[in-house]
Amino acid sequence: LQQTERTGIDRATGDYMGMIATVINALALQSAFEKQGIPTRVQSAIEMSKVAEPYIRRRAIRHLEKGRVVIFGAGTGNPFFTTDTAAALRAVEIGADLLIKATKVDGLYDRDPVRDSGAVFIKRTTFAEAIRKGYQVMDAAALQLCAENNLAVKIVNIFTPGAILAALSGDDTGSLITP
Repeated sequence: LQQTERTGIDRATGDYMGMIATVINALALQSAFEKQGIPTRVQSAIEMSKVAEPYIRRRAIRHLEKGRVVIFGAGTGNPFFTTDTAAALRAVEIGADLLIKATKVDGLYDRDPVRDSGAVFIKRTTFAEAIRKGYQVMDAAALQLCAENNLAVKIVNIFTPGAILAALSGDDTGSLITP
């Protein structure tokens, strides 16, 4: 078994632990939305019927048609796939118009702005350029999946109040990666 040096936990087990953590986060987000009167469903790629529906593509689409927010938890349900790839996969599967990546920075940068104060903010770029230049906002598989399916990606800061709503409203917040 491949184990991480830091924890001694094998990679697959660590990935499953991370997937379960995303369901915990999804439940917290669901609670916050429902306190605001927004009907919300959590779907999990790992079966845990006591707290979330199983991920079923057609059911997710039906919830959306009924005006509900659907939060996808547990990634793809498989180890070795990132949450970026899972988000891109689910967005493509349900026919989303836009994938919003809420992260710890204000958008796309040429380098990690947390580690490098000289990092340059990029307001808009294409998938081809993001992949070619190796921008680290999402893993390459997720970027490629979005590119192949003409799914634009908006990057916003999760800690900026109203950033996600602004992105949903078409505001110029954050960065945009397009086909």
